[in-house]
Amino acid sequence: MGTNKIIGSNIRYIRESQHLSLEDVSERTGLSAEQIKSIEENNVLPSLSPLIKIARALGVRLGTFLDDQSELGPVICRKNDSRDANGISFSNSATVSHKHMEYFSLSQSKTGRHMEPFLIDIEHAHDANFILSTHEGEEFIFVLNGLVEINYGKNTYVLEEGDSIYYDSIVAHHVHAYNGNPARILGVIYTPY
Repeated sequence: MGTNKIIGSNIRYIRESQHLSLEDVSERTGLSAEQIKSIEENNVLPSLSPLIKIARALGVRLGTFLDDQSELGPVICRKNDSRDANGISFSNSATVSHKHMEYFSLSQSKTGRHMEPFLIDIEHAHDANFILSTHEGEEFIFVLNGLVEINYGKNTYVLEEGDSIYYDSIVAHHVHAYNGNPARILGVIYTPY
């Protein structure tokens, strides 16, 4: 099963196991019931922000949506494993279905985790009107190759290979390839539980 399908089915499973309706989760998150249903049915590629809102509303970690195994000990992800794994696609908006980032989880089989490390391939985004997102937590980005532009609040930063940034994700932000060239980053997302 593709990772996007794991996310949708895990959200539905958790919601139904807590005897919550789509409307209950909608009320808790501020998202529409239709949007939540579309996420559960894998009809849209959501950004991280709505997924974090859903996780908080359901009282689970963001990583719970990615879990498809239950490894309690350390998890090793070999370099070929991360490239061969099904990527997780997010758009830069919960309602726009184009994708500009492909996430490869480096910890998918680790249960009880509080951080979400990803290898992220960033493609050229055709829409220069980026929609900044906010969510609780922190993010760390290390540029593996290419150039990455980060809009953070009122500031813009360009990072090159070997540069990193650590920021509070509650501040409006957007990560994208600089000058339309693809890039690859290591991103670690922490969301408080």
